Amino acid sequence: MFYSANNYAHGYQINPEVVMKWIDSLDIALCLLETFPDVDPQQVRFTDLFDWVIALEGFDDDPEHCNERILEAIQSHWIEEY
Repeated sequence: MFYSANNYAHGYQINPEVVMKWIDSLDIALCLLETFPDVDPQQVRFTDLFDWVIALEGFDDDPEHCNERILEAIQSHWIEEY
């Protein structure tokens, strides 16, 4: 299930047809929140975060395009939404 933060000012819309890329850090964080609701994002290692992101339904980007800054942005959004 994919949530698009770009479509609503005060909420999120499920949009299974939209593909996520590394630049979609908030959308990725929302999917992680739904996929791993009991996981404290502050305790997630970047190696695990990377693996979880590339395994998300709706994610389709080159794993080589990821870096620490991108993972920090995803984790930061996940912490904010947690």
